[in-house]
Amino acid sequence: MFAALRQSSDNKTVDVIERLVKEGDDRQLARVNAITFAKEHGLDESAVIGAFLHAARLGMFDLSWNVLCPGCGGVLDTNDTLKTIQKSEYSCSLCAEDYEPTLDEMIEVTFTVTPRMRRIAAHSPHDLSPIEYYRQIYFGSGLEIPDNFEEVFEAVTIESLDLPAGDKAIVSLQLPAEFLIICDPVTHTAQFLDVKGEPVRERQSLSIIFDRDMPQYPTIEMRPGPLRISMENRTDARVLPTIFVAGDTLHDFMKNRRPFLTAKQLLSNQTFRDIYRTDTLDVDQRLKITSLTFLFTDLRGSTELYERVGDLVAFDLVRTHFDVLNAIVASEAGAVVKTIGDAVMATFPTPDRAVAAAIRMRNAMRDLNREREGEDLLLKIGIHEGPCIAVTMNERQDYFGQTVNIASRVQGLATSSEIFATSSVIGDPRTSGVLEKSGIVPRNQSLPLRGIAAEVTVFALP
Repeated sequence: MFAALRQSSDNKTVDVIERLVKEGDDRQLARVNAITFAKEHGLDESAVIGAFLHAARLGMFDLSWNVLCPGCGGVLDTNDTLKTIQKSEYSCSLCAEDYEPTLDEMIEVTFTVTPRMRRIAAHSPHDLSPIEYYRQIYFGSGLEIPDNFEEVFEAVTIESLDLPAGDKAIVSLQLPAEFLIICDPVTHTAQFLDVKGEPVRERQSLSIIFDRDMPQYPTIEMRPGPLRISMENRTDARVLPTIFVAGDTLHDFMKNRRPFLTAKQLLSNQTFRDIYRTDTLDVDQRLKITSLTFLFTDLRGSTELYERVGDLVAFDLVRTHFDVLNAIVASEAGAVVKTIGDAVMATFPTPDRAVAAAIRMRNAMRDLNREREGEDLLLKIGIHEGPCIAVTMNERQDYFGQTVNIASRVQGLATSSEIFATSSVIGDPRTSGVLEKSGIVPRNQSLPLRGIAAEVTVFALP
């Protein structure tokens, strides 16, 4: 399997993945965070993502699309494909909040080794202890799990049960004057207890039912003192009701975040688009992205080029130009969405990568022209960043929205000597470093765009 993987992936990266599968502990092989993996091993991020994608295609790893809670970092839903993320809203009972899913903030992509490669504990989640279930299943890869997680878990936990399917249990405890959460990570059931006031001697009672409806029970006010909790599991699997103290220790733990591979980043990855092609979104599915950068290119005077040098020579030139652009886009963590005639539409996860790609494209066309001792390849480039919707159109994963329209119009204004980009692109702090490194000073101007009501501030990059 690893020999097959080496046919499509970087050898150094595959060596590290092979070592992980052979020598890593079970936790390291469950929901691998590709971004963290690359950083920890000093590997190129794009190469790591590409290798894991090819490994998933070969059946070595399972690719999972997990809907995350922005508040606590918990996994609200797990999916084998993006197509099954159909809800317009997801509820987190632990945070008592509802969230609209977005591809760049709430959906992570992780990789778990398959049983055919190696059997790990996470393949049997209902056999995990409560603490390991929280560590490996409940929390997403964007939450930094500390080395002393056992100590943190013990510090914030009053009681934790393993309640089999159909069983009942009685828990007796002394309530401290704290805000408590009774949470089950399997059904996502939660009950808040606001414990305050004078302590009482008489025993208080509470009843909780666990089912698959992920209910958020109303907050109950209680007094410090004895409590008897009746718990009933009405599901067909075991549940893990846990009583947490919702204090600073728990909140600080949940704030400790790290970068993770987002659905947006993967959809803008050339390797992913090449491997999975149309098998991404359903035809009627619409998923929001809060920020994506679009780059449009077009060859100036391509019609005259065919007339001047002939069809065969012109075709070879245009094909060479496409090959160069595709390679540059992929190397800057972007993806070519489609080509329209001699034009290219590409996406990038951040504006700086698009600007870096545009500068390299312009330089590459100049080099090709020098080699031919002519000016046959003159590229017009426009860039814009903003929100959009990911859709499937004409059997292709595509994007829709005003951001796309503006990016296309900006390209129409560009000249072959200057790249045009909007203020949202130039204003990104990461873009400043790219421009300084290239010695480029943007020149701004307000221009009307066809079909766009308001004037848009456009910057020319000489």
